Amino acid sequence: MSSWRSLLLRIGDKCSEYSSSPEFKDHIETCYGALRRELEHSSTDILPFLLQCAEQLPHRIPLYGTVVGLLNLEDEDFVKKIVENTQISFQDALDSGNCDRIRILMRFLTVLMCSKVLQPASLVVVFETLLSSAATTVDEEKGNPSWQARADFYVTCILSCLPWGGAELVEQVPEEIERVLVGIEAYLSIRRHTSDSGLSFFEDDESGGDLVEKDFLEDLWERIQVLSSSGWKVESVPRPHLSFEAQLVAGKSHEFGPISCPEQPGLPSIISAVAYGKQKHDAELKYPQRTRRLNIFPASKTEDLQPIDRFVVEEYLLDVLLFFNGCRKECASFMVGLPVPFRYEYLMAETIFSQLLLLPQPPFKPIYYTLVIMDLCKALPGAFPAVVAGAVRALFDKIADLDMECRTRLILWFSHHLSNFQFIWPWEEWAYVLDLPKWAPQHVFVQEVLEREVRLSYWDKIKQSIENAPALEELLPPKGGPNFKYSIEDSREKTEQHALSAELCNKVKGRQTARELLSWIEENVYPVHGVEVTLSVVVQTLLDIGSKSFTHLITVLERYGQVIAKICPDQDKQAMLLAEVSSYWKNNAQMTAIAIDRMMGYRLISNLAIVRWIFSPENIEQFHISDRPWEILRNAVSKTYNRITDLRKEISSLKKGVIAAEEAASMAKADLEAAESKLTLVEGEPVLGENPARLKRLKTQAEKAEEEEVSISDSLEAKEALLARALDENEVLFLALYKNFSNVLMERLPDASRAGTLQALKSIHGDSMAVVLEESSAMEVDDENGRPKKSQSNGDKATNIYNVREKEQWCLSTLGYVKAFSRQYASEIWPHIEKLDLEVLTEDVHPLFHKAVYSGLCRLG
Repeated sequence: MSSWRSLLLRIGDKCSEYSSSPEFKDHIETCYGALRRELEHSSTDILPFLLQCAEQLPHRIPLYGTVVGLLNLEDEDFVKKIVENTQISFQDALDSGNCDRIRILMRFLTVLMCSKVLQPASLVVVFETLLSSAATTVDEEKGNPSWQARADFYVTCILSCLPWGGAELVEQVPEEIERVLVGIEAYLSIRRHTSDSGLSFFEDDESGGDLVEKDFLEDLWERIQVLSSSGWKVESVPRPHLSFEAQLVAGKSHEFGPISCPEQPGLPSIISAVAYGKQKHDAELKYPQRTRRLNIFPASKTEDLQPIDRFVVEEYLLDVLLFFNGCRKECASFMVGLPVPFRYEYLMAETIFSQLLLLPQPPFKPIYYTLVIMDLCKALPGAFPAVVAGAVRALFDKIADLDMECRTRLILWFSHHLSNFQFIWPWEEWAYVLDLPKWAPQHVFVQEVLEREVRLSYWDKIKQSIENAPALEELLPPKGGPNFKYSIEDSREKTEQHALSAELCNKVKGRQTARELLSWIEENVYPVHGVEVTLSVVVQTLLDIGSKSFTHLITVLERYGQVIAKICPDQDKQAMLLAEVSSYWKNNAQMTAIAIDRMMGYRLISNLAIVRWIFSPENIEQFHISDRPWEILRNAVSKTYNRITDLRKEISSLKKGVIAAEEAASMAKADLEAAESKLTLVEGEPVLGENPARLKRLKTQAEKAEEEEVSISDSLEAKEALLARALDENEVLFLALYKNFSNVLMERLPDASRAGTLQALKSIHGDSMAVVLEESSAMEVDDENGRPKKSQSNGDKATNIYNVREKEQWCLSTLGYVKAFSRQYASEIWPHIEKLDLEVLTEDVHPLFHKAVYSGLCRLG
């Protein structure tokens, strides 16, 4: 890598390129000197690389802005090109709705203004353009308020620039920036307050009180007002341009070209709550809120931070996570080296956990955050592991109020995290969960973490890891292997069915074909023993043959899948098949999930059969005490969703292929026609048409191009038909799922007059159900991390009482999953919302079920 590239990349780092100097002034002078020398020969390389650095290392934008300001003194034309290129990129980002690029380029423009490269008035025009678009969008008469998400995003971008340039704007264009701030205040007065109840980390049913929590934009506005009243002083934003102010004022400030915001989508033809909800959902998908604050630690851990510093450090951390996705070690390195003069480990942990648990889904795969947390623990061994442990304890204390989706993610992350640190954890702190009822969320959490750890290791290893709390062994999953009904190795009495199973096993070992097995079953087994025995013997025996490994299972299903398909042709038989799989692998939740997933992949089981089986009595009773049925249901719905997603991608690709094939066919046809119409001389006589050999080749090419076009068009038509069928199946799936949810909840939820809110539902308990804990089993108060003031329902050490009954906990858990499914698959549910309203969300459904669905869909009631 050439030296100027290396200097640009490493500016601000303590590294050999900068002689390990910690001073930003030295770095800027060194980098500027190298760029100035190379400008004459390499300006075409420097310009895009410099812009790329500014976009992808945005926490260093103040340094890059100052370097550009110094280059402006040397070569105004070069810097003018930087401004022009930035304007083109910014307009492209606005047109395509690239939120991250819009936000970062606006910060870059602000810093260029501070370095006297950009005229302050030009920056104000950018602000006013975005503000005008936002105000128009939320106007009830002229705009389309369902697209408020975009308007809020534009205003957030304006406000988020002010920590980087508010002081300069107030100094240089006070009236103009005051006009912008007044406009933002006016916007805030007409926009609709955003309720995040469907996307909040914790179930909060107390929003009906007088206190309405500020949404993200209102909170940021308040932070900016505090910043303004304190003279625009921000510790967390470096201001290196001040060291070069005397030089920079001599540079020419450039104008920024005009920009325009894209037109707002039109109002739906029929204005209704459903149409509004669909557009609102689309808008929030395209312009999502970047983060939601997860306040894990007590305020004392971050009380030294000014309100705006918290926002700025969050921006830094989120930018690093964004641009170093896939480069975990570099990500951790940049996260621990932010240009701020204070410690921020607690804020860093809260920010990472807020992304890991972000609803409806994290920006990146959860494994990324697992690896980053692991690398941060290694990079800051004296500080960060204790902070992470404190975060886990704080979340564990509030686990009863944590959203069900967040709870599942936390279990998966924590078990994986411990697997990277020899499964070491002070389990004795949580041994008291054994004194809680089996349905208590803390009890279930510890049980599920241990089960996931066994999956990542082996039973004896995990038993050894809890030796400080040996009583927790009862929460480990069973150690036994498969539960084969027809085993001939134990002392159980042998029946005729054992003989059938042994005969089937011998036939498989003799490599008989699926057709031969079917003939034997249809002639000798089914007529004598009936469908139930036949199904049980065949499924149990084939599962036992495939039980040695995942590969064995796949081989059996590939070779004899059609045998299972033949004896399980409908939902009733497939539900029986699922029961047999569950029975065989009752000691191994992971293999149950894998076997069912593979069977669904081979189309031996339909998603509707899985829904039907999940809502069978034996599974319903596990809804609040195990993740086992939910994992299978999640896999089934996810597989259906992934099929649709894959078909959409294939159709999109085929559509491009059709266009390319049409163009190729058209060109080939034009070439052939041109050749055929051309006059050539043959033996002195004019003849219509070119050389016969070339004509033949062109004709062949034209025919092939036409065939290719027809072939791709046929493929597209077939895929579109498959997608239409898949979407119809999806509608049936979600209707079945919600009907089942509604039915089981209606049977168990108390009357709406007694349980109209989650808080009221939690409060229904009798003294006989209270479980009083022994003092000795309670965990010591974690002075380092504090405990939440409100722990109403899950082993709070202050009272040592768990006071939610099993029936109410079942309802709470199931409602939580209703909300989680609604939120995760909102994009697939909204197209069918009218039918869902008509058939499921009728007036007689329980208000808590109604609220859970609406909350998950972020639908206004």
